[in-house]
Amino acid sequence: MDYDFDTYKPEIKCEGKPKVAFVCNHNSCRSQIAEALGKRLGSDVFESFSAGTIIKNQINQDAVRLIKNIYEIDMEETQYNKVLDAIPQPDVVIFMGCNVSCPNVPSQYAENWGLDDPTGKSDEEFKAIIAEVERRVILLKAKLS
Repeated sequence: MDYDFDTYKPEIKCEGKPKVAFVCNHNSCRSQIAEALGKRLGSDVFESFSAGTIIKNQINQDAVRLIKNIYEIDMEETQYNKVLDAIPQPDVVIFMGCNVSCPNVPSQYAENWGLDDPTGKSDEEFKAIIAEVERRVILLKAKLS
């Protein structure tokens, strides 16, 4: 089924707040940014988690630095790299932009945000991705409200 993801309002049936999983391959950059912003901007509506299929040793240090500078959130204090099995069963799955095949994660609703990985790129490119994640988290909050 084709949705207009900017306006579609899914009906999520769950106890308490829906659990949202932000998923990317390594759970080191985009998904970690989304988890941090989801906790900051959407915690009154949904619970935020991030996970990957093959994790890296640490959260991307450029992401850590920029999120700390822009939002005063220290992701290294509140988050860690984890695989899908380490988070609760999500009601909503947001794929950050799988440039390979996305894993199969059962949920009631899913989107692929199709975001490029800013790893190794300039601060300006990182900030553009961060701004887009913020915009989409705010839209997601509205959809799930």
